[in-house]
Amino acid sequence: MISLNTDGAFADNYKLLIGSILPRPIAVVSTVNKDGTNNLAPFSFFTGVSAKPMIVAFAPLIRTSTGEKKDTVLNIEREKEFVINFVTEENADKINLASTELEYGQDEFQFAGLNPLDSDIVKAKRVLESPIHFECKLRDVLSYGDEPGCGTLITGEVVKVHVDEKIYDQGRIVTQLWKPMGRGAGNDWFKTDSIIEKQRLMKAQIQK
Repeated sequence: MISLNTDGAFADNYKLLIGSILPRPIAVVSTVNKDGTNNLAPFSFFTGVSAKPMIVAFAPLIRTSTGEKKDTVLNIEREKEFVINFVTEENADKINLASTELEYGQDEFQFAGLNPLDSDIVKAKRVLESPIHFECKLRDVLSYGDEPGCGTLITGEVVKVHVDEKIYDQGRIVTQLWKPMGRGAGNDWFKTDSIIEKQRLMKAQIQK
């Protein structure tokens, strides 16, 4: 087994993270720019944190090209809200396009061929092509530095959930119907078309 230190270049650590934490769900985060235009960007450092209150978290990194905060972070810090959309096999190519670094204020919805949909509570738009939307209010911003590669942990309280009725069955979201995709290392993506079941050994199971 090879043992590696983590005090070298951030790119080396990054490769170990994205090559080890697999597959990673993708938060497609929509926000409002300062001039009122739409912003959309996918992030694969993303997870759930709490069920009640319903809290989710994602972690954008400082831009490696400029050493600056990403537009998503700036927008959330100012507006205190955002929407998390999700990636499917059908919308993955367009979501991938939305990861392009555009000039601030250029609409990633329009660039990627995605359609904005009004939210019920927050100002940020939802992605029509996503089967699930989480409208979120900002809870916490925790910065781990201001150098390229440093992360910012952003948590949001989900104040409204929208689910396509085609993938919803008696309070549950059916994985096989909504066909989510996740990220891997480099240019790798994962499909969820090979699902197996293992009986959990807990006494109480919410997911039964």
